[in-house]
Amino acid sequence: MNVAASEFTPSLLATVQFLQQRTGQVRLPATLVVLGSGFKDFAAEVEGSTSIDMGEIPHFPQPKVAGHGGALVLGTIAAQPVAVLTGRVHLYEGFTPDQVVYPLRALAALGVERVLLTNASGSLDPAVPPGQVVLVRDQINFTGTSCLVGAAGRAFGPLFVDMGQAFDGAWAARIKAVAPQVTDGIYVGVLGPSYETPAEARMLAGLGAQVVGMSTVQEVLAARHLGLRVACLSFVTNMSGGLGTPLLHADVLALAEQHKPELTALLIKAVGVAS
Repeated sequence: MNVAASEFTPSLLATVQFLQQRTGQVRLPATLVVLGSGFKDFAAEVEGSTSIDMGEIPHFPQPKVAGHGGALVLGTIAAQPVAVLTGRVHLYEGFTPDQVVYPLRALAALGVERVLLTNASGSLDPAVPPGQVVLVRDQINFTGTSCLVGAAGRAFGPLFVDMGQAFDGAWAARIKAVAPQVTDGIYVGVLGPSYETPAEARMLAGLGAQVVGMSTVQEVLAARHLGLRVACLSFVTNMSGGLGTPLLHADVLALAEQHKPELTALLIKAVGVAS
């Protein structure tokens, strides 16, 4: 992590000390998995797990959206030590960009070196149907803001972060080797919480994106600012903006539930090739 322990903010220091005392570990696992909508059951696969409710962790925001869990789980997956956040918070809930990425920054201070992000997304491309998993190779931040703006951003490193390699190419190649069914694509992050209009969907597709969602892009910015390696898997739950049937969040969760076994197996493989 770029910021030295002596430069921790009071809130970050309180978070770090709490987790060190609660877990009995000075450093947490090097691999972090962040679970998006519909993915939270993956945490049940963590072996020898210790679970800490995010509401107990000082200064951690608490996920409130249906389909998201609210715990930090520590244990092993595929014989690798792993930390799992079973949910995340979003800008559209009223959280600031700094709050959205606070858990990532805190866990990086405790030893996280790489992060596997997951999310549910809408397809902007008829060739990428619901049920498909997209291995995100690049992103477009269309939220209108950044977690690097202001004092909080400056505290964690230089402001002008090179995003030319936002996603770790070597890790992505290993995921593709063990999961050839995934397709490559570009993810565009929007503010939400409304789904896209047909005009917006056409615009976003015209920018080069295959999938769209309301999370992830801030976490990628924060991770690269901290020098973390990043991979991302996006589960397509619906067609966006008039390309399919009317959109309901319950349908998003229902499709993820139907695909739970294969999504869990995919995440286990992705963690297994993380090192």
